Amino acid sequence: MKKIEAIIKPFKLEEVKDALSEVGIEGMTVSEVKGFGRQKGHTEIYRGSEYTVDFLPKIKIELVLSEERVQAAIAAIVKTAKTGKIGDGKVFVSPVEEAIRIRTEEKGEHAV
Repeated sequence: MKKIEAIIKPFKLEEVKDALSEVGIEGMTVSEVKGFGRQKGHTEIYRGSEYTVDFLPKIKIELVLSEERVQAAIAAIVKTAKTGKIGDGKVFVSPVEEAIRIRTEEKGEHAV
């Protein structure tokens, strides 16, 4: 099993969710997060004063999948979330040693 963590722009969430659904991925966890990378935030003017916004709003999507489904999920996320502009986000893939469904105590891929 693998865990995919994708950090994307907030307005891309519905498109990414739909693209994942099209490749048969049903469950995911979505969090509103803040962060910055190379873009280093931006400057805004509020009531005549200029200030820097360091942390930009992002969406973090987390999925745990069987090895066979990982590449399809990554391709769907990258294709859909990409705007070609700085700040599109990142996708991280890491191994998952164990998964347990609390309700039934199923383990491994059956729990996912």
